[in-house]
Amino acid sequence: MAGPLQGIRIVEMGGIGPAPFAAMMLADHGAEVIRVERAGMIGFDNDPLLRSRRSISLDLKRDEGCEALRRLVAKADGLIEGYRPGVMERLGLGPDELLKTNPKLVYGRVTGWGQDGPLSSSAGHDINYVAITGLLNGIGPRERPVVPGNYLGDYAGGGMMLAFGMTAALLAVQRGAPGQVVDAAMSDGTALIGALTYGLRAAGLWKDEREANLLDGGGDTYGIFRCSDGKFLAIGAIERPFQEALLKGLALRPGSGREEIAAVIKSRTRDEWAAHFAGTDACVAPVLNLEEAPVHPHNIARRAFLDLDGVFQPAPAPRYSAMSLDRPDPPRVEGQDGELILVELGYTDGEIARLRSEGVLL
Repeated sequence: MAGPLQGIRIVEMGGIGPAPFAAMMLADHGAEVIRVERAGMIGFDNDPLLRSRRSISLDLKRDEGCEALRRLVAKADGLIEGYRPGVMERLGLGPDELLKTNPKLVYGRVTGWGQDGPLSSSAGHDINYVAITGLLNGIGPRERPVVPGNYLGDYAGGGMMLAFGMTAALLAVQRGAPGQVVDAAMSDGTALIGALTYGLRAAGLWKDEREANLLDGGGDTYGIFRCSDGKFLAIGAIERPFQEALLKGLALRPGSGREEIAAVIKSRTRDEWAAHFAGTDACVAPVLNLEEAPVHPHNIARRAFLDLDGVFQPAPAPRYSAMSLDRPDPPRVEGQDGELILVELGYTDGEIARLRSEGVLL
């Protein structure tokens, strides 16, 4: 693929969640990513997170499978894995071993709790990692916190932070630094996303309550409002000119409160309001579902989504002025490129046939 990371090779250890998200981002931006599959992985066909990379399946419980991986890593710039601490070490594939093979290797690790600390070996999922950051407590209505999907911990706090950390460490290597480990904890990354909130709280501008603050639905003109058809309108009129445009569009007097605004909005459908406020500075947008979003006129104009083998999915982002990103390739069949990858590593046809017959190459 074209892109700013062209020429970078990443080995991705097969997994779910933040690790493949990070690998997808790197591949979207031009890195060559080779995914090493392991038997028994959870997955589904045409998973967007698996686009744009080649795939090899190896039995890493066998010495020859691990040796093939070492040879692959020896020619790579980076490695990504998302297992619990100690898993790769027990396979003889931890950073101490692989950095001896390739001293310039950037070894990216993403976990829920990080590589150390009292929770590092504990089981968990996105909601648990987000819970200890203070952010989950602030999401939802006054009555109780709500589950924010797995967007916050897995992908924003985990996968995206790992992709950033990998890119930063790869840049450092190009400037003469040695290879190193990138320890991306979803709990750390999610906490970082809350930097502004912690700053506002320290300044006395944020209450530790839900729906009590400017950006959490506590303001009269910033929140989600139900329309007559049961669908919703998102309003973000914070500054005075935007509030004035909103209230003018609703035919309400200046200073009208949330209840008055909600009552007027409930008198029309979501799409009627979206059309009514189109072209104004009222900061109004329809809350779209996953079927509607890809065909919204703005998203079409920006080519924000693409159809890849019948799966509507987000297009690569962000964009660059001096180069364009290639259209992603569909996900490969698990292990589809194994023989070709081994040929590139110097394996002979006979060696590859033996590895296949012995179940090392799956």
